[in-house]
Amino acid sequence: MSHIEITKKIVNFAVDQDDAKAAVPKIEDLKAEGNVIRMHEKLERPEMLIGSTYKVKTPVSDHAMYVTINDIVLNEGTPHEQRRPFEIFINSKNLDHYQWIVALTRIMSAVFRKGGDVTFLVDELKAVFDPRGGYWQPGGKFMPSIIAELGYIVEKHLQTIGLLQPPGLDEHQQKLVDEKRAEFEGSKKQQDAFSENSFPEGAQLCNKCNTAAAVMLDGCMTCLNCGYSKCG
Repeated sequence: MSHIEITKKIVNFAVDQDDAKAAVPKIEDLKAEGNVIRMHEKLERPEMLIGSTYKVKTPVSDHAMYVTINDIVLNEGTPHEQRRPFEIFINSKNLDHYQWIVALTRIMSAVFRKGGDVTFLVDELKAVFDPRGGYWQPGGKFMPSIIAELGYIVEKHLQTIGLLQPPGLDEHQQKLVDEKRAEFEGSKKQQDAFSENSFPEGAQLCNKCNTAAAVMLDGCMTCLNCGYSKCG
């Protein structure tokens, strides 16, 4: 950008109307933006909230836990409509953990109502490990603690309402994973004559016909393929 040297006294000036109109926002836009309700701790609880309840059944407890997360809808019916978590409750017949359940849910509810980014709770909860050891969920997923499973529930809920993006692989990554899985499963398959065995599982190799078909019959190893028996 070149510099302009002013050698005379300025007696008058004018503003370019096109640039001024572009720089100054419209009054309607300012009003609309001013009416946007943000999540904050002084926001009063409405009479009705939208809730979701998740059942948690772990092998370390005889009773299931029911986690309920209630959401508040901000700016309903406008382009700024947003669903935010407002409070959380945990209910269970097991009273062994009643104190820490009440304390945890009250703190989490306070964080929800505080506003801002609440997604950090997911990582904090998932990082809690039980010193007595975790447990395996159906399907082979290891859960380090009950608190960690609560973190996964909160993560799932935040993904449902749009505050978190669900994890996933793109098309190329998924294709690569599928190819590697097929390669691994193919390498583990038997490529010898025993891969298609019609004889009982656990049969031993017959010394005569070299077939894994020898089983114990009447106290003597007998081949089910050629009939050879050590007892004659």
